[in-house]
Amino acid sequence: MRGDGDGWAVGPDGDKRWGRHGAAGLLLRAPLPDGTPAVLLQHRAAWSHQGGTWALPGGARDSHESTVDAAVREAHEETGIEVAAVAVRAVRITSGTADGWTYTTVVADAAVPLATTLNGESTELRWVPEDQVEEMPLHAGFAEAWPNLRTRPVRMLLDTANVLGSTGPTGWWRDRPGATTTLLENLAAVLPRTVELPDGVFGWVPRVEVVLEGAARAAMTDDARIPVHTADGSGDDELARLAASTATAVDPSVTVVVTADRGLRDRLPDDTVALPPSVVLAWLR
Repeated sequence: MRGDGDGWAVGPDGDKRWGRHGAAGLLLRAPLPDGTPAVLLQHRAAWSHQGGTWALPGGARDSHESTVDAAVREAHEETGIEVAAVAVRAVRITSGTADGWTYTTVVADAAVPLATTLNGESTELRWVPEDQVEEMPLHAGFAEAWPNLRTRPVRMLLDTANVLGSTGPTGWWRDRPGATTTLLENLAAVLPRTVELPDGVFGWVPRVEVVLEGAARAAMTDDARIPVHTADGSGDDELARLAASTATAVDPSVTVVVTADRGLRDRLPDDTVALPPSVVLAWLR
């Protein structure tokens, strides 16, 4: 069934762009077996605009839809992906015109590469390792937007005691090992994931390294997504050491420390990104 957004929008320059009310596409990531991200791409049918190129599933937005709803609906229609398995992480306007037409990219994750089904708008659907996307013959609009959409690998370090202390009056201090175990289990369940960093760059977090000190060292966890560092003394000392070290880094291109401790933040290397606990705690809601 055709929506009221299907059709060409003609701009003041005379150029035509698909989508009378704008258009939206879904940038869907999922982890490969090695934990690195793959992106779902569509090989556009020969009859379509810029046919034969690779791009995101997407299309015209109907007048009653949000950009998120339009992107997810179009992706479902074109790839058959399960909508309930898609978790939206961010929304970016990646193209636009002076008269108000926009193309919006909706960034989302799935826990695993989802099964897909072709329709007539594609000749192939493929989960492409993210570091290979730019090697594909890309649709011109997607090629222009891709450098600002791709992720950088993130090494994330968690000031566990500080994060637990930010959860409010839950009584966690009465059972630090138990509360810590629950936090780490819940955190593992929402990894890997795309994150939006303060400078607008997207990062890929395959795991979160946690630092445990004091009684919390008795916490029970055995999940590859949550590597554990135990501090014999100060947890802050261990976090500062880890942030400055590349020896244990999964990939040191971006190091993020999650803490609200100003003293610890002042000790971090200049190129380290500090995020407040609220960012990570929001993942668990």
